[in-house]
Amino acid sequence: MSMIKKPGLSFWQILNMNIGFFGIQFSFGLQQSSMSPIYKYLGADEASLPYLWLAGPMTGLIVQPIIGALSDRTVTRWGRRTPYFLVGAILCSLGLLAMPFSPTLWMAASLLWILDAANNVTMEPYRAFVSDKLDQSQHSIGFLTQSAMTGLGQTLAYLTPSLLVFFGMNKDAVNGSHIPHIVITAFLIGAVVSISSII
Repeated sequence: MSMIKKPGLSFWQILNMNIGFFGIQFSFGLQQSSMSPIYKYLGADEASLPYLWLAGPMTGLIVQPIIGALSDRTVTRWGRRTPYFLVGAILCSLGLLAMPFSPTLWMAASLLWILDAANNVTMEPYRAFVSDKLDQSQHSIGFLTQSAMTGLGQTLAYLTPSLLVFFGMNKDAVNGSHIPHIVITAFLIGAVVSISSII
């Protein structure tokens, strides 16, 4: 059976198709850098943090293979992967918007499960998107671009609170749940970045 050669895409087209991966990884970076502090602000002790972090490995274990298999078989007018990108990005943005306003520990933990599941719903089809759109000869540049977006998104997510302080925000200002305003702003930025980069 002969392989059908797909038309070659320019570097800028490949970069454009992977911009959404930047938003996904920005969201993951915010989770990794800010969730433990948020849990502590809401009263969690050190011993409970590993249990509160179960969302990441559990949702990855369950959601990624299921969504990967479903997106391989999905047929819509928008393509196989697009519905998952869109639903995942919307849920992710809503989770990022709500997370820093969590009034209780259980709400923050619940939102992390939703947020992590949404990220996985978006990310798994995105990985397959490279194989869908690019000829095999361009797979390496496609996956390298995704790796670059991963590094850039996570690095900027980690740096965002510090950058906000650098640009003049008060690092000591907090809301009623003792969550710093710089963390709240970082999550609001993440919500905008997540949905806009996917779209």
